[in-house]
Amino acid sequence: MTNRILSLLTICLSITFSGFTQTNMPAQRPIIQTEYTADPAPMVHNDTVFLYTSHDEDDAMGFKMENWLLYSSTDMVNWTGHGIVASLDNFDWVPYDNGAWAVQCVKRNGKFYLYCPMPGGVGIGVLVADSPYGLFKDPIGKPLIQNSNHDIDPTVLIDDDGQAYMYWGNPKVYYVKLNEDMISYSGKIIQEPTTPENYQEGPWVWKRNGHYYMAYASTCCPEGIGYAMSSSPTGPWEYKGMIVDASELTRGNHPGIIEYKGKWYCFGHSYDLLKKTTPKFYERRSVDMDEMMYNPDGTIQNRDYWSVEGPEQVEPLNPFKRVEAETMSWSEGVKTRFETEWEGDFDWARGNKIADRLFVTDINHGDYIKVSGVDFSDGAESVEVSVSPIYGGEIEIRVDKIDGPVIATVDINSARKEGIWSSFTSTASNIEGIHDVYFVFRGEKDLFYFDWWKFNRNEASYN
Repeated sequence: MTNRILSLLTICLSITFSGFTQTNMPAQRPIIQTEYTADPAPMVHNDTVFLYTSHDEDDAMGFKMENWLLYSSTDMVNWTGHGIVASLDNFDWVPYDNGAWAVQCVKRNGKFYLYCPMPGGVGIGVLVADSPYGLFKDPIGKPLIQNSNHDIDPTVLIDDDGQAYMYWGNPKVYYVKLNEDMISYSGKIIQEPTTPENYQEGPWVWKRNGHYYMAYASTCCPEGIGYAMSSSPTGPWEYKGMIVDASELTRGNHPGIIEYKGKWYCFGHSYDLLKKTTPKFYERRSVDMDEMMYNPDGTIQNRDYWSVEGPEQVEPLNPFKRVEAETMSWSEGVKTRFETEWEGDFDWARGNKIADRLFVTDINHGDYIKVSGVDFSDGAESVEVSVSPIYGGEIEIRVDKIDGPVIATVDINSARKEGIWSSFTSTASNIEGIHDVYFVFRGEKDLFYFDWWKFNRNEASYN
């Protein structure tokens, strides 16, 4: 997040991305395309990466942020959306509905703690859940931190001795020792006197091989991702360099850094998705991610920007179990929607909730979803999809590239009742091994809603 001064926002909205248009923009690929996302906060739990993000609304001019979203991945390439995980409505004491800025989630003692800043001096709140998916609730009914107008962008480190620290701030770094309950603190709030000289905001603190690291968004504007190191969680912090250089490609930024299955990853955000449609500047950001490499002395290798190809896939995807349609490595055109479904006599007060469902929507002719590294093993003989027809259409399933071989075509019969989820099946041509899979949608517009898909094995080959 940048330093939000309303008068500056008014000026920024008239600025274009200098030097970048649809015809000469770099071919970067943010990891989420169905929503605008920012302020990535990854967390590893049960061999899964849970990615919490802030959310820029589709019509945002300046900062329009009302809730936080959740995504997950087990291969660092395909990401599954889980919808809104929390919002400002979770806090009764927050006086506005626009200000859901950068969060971080940490696990301790079987609970998940989501630290949420409220701009304008309102403070930093905390939500607690029994699961990384929520439901998150406010356990204290007031701000955990209410120190100054700099109370934004919290990050939490639990040290090897069990002591937890929370850091935050723009343009200075503050920290405090959290108690073991993670919803209170002891001692004074301290302003870190050795804040790196190019620090702006968005700190992220972690420990590796006895070294403490603090990554952050560098001095605005534009913001890259810089970092400092220390031999103590309380500093002093020594500036070491840039993880991602500052450039007009980034403007704002916010790091999130994790180790997953032996590799390290750095997350940030950019405006690359927005630039695909307009050269104008709006606060509609998109999360990027790439592998991060250390030098032998513990310092971090520099990169000028996120690579086009992104990180390597950690493991292939299994197509023989249900895969949510909102699992994708790339998409064009589609969005996602969350709905609660009811049964009964249409009296919601007396009806029974039967499902909370997130699904792919806004499906029009030529839109597609790409799923990377799908392992068909010894073969698949059919595919099943769950959709809710609107006007109907077809799903062409292609492999290796957008115009690659068609291995199945699923006819979505519009005669099925609109609004009713139905399964449609198609035979699949002989396909073996690992391939990228493209679900390409054909028809007119508003074709159908798409919930999940699943291939069935070629039993003759499998047996």
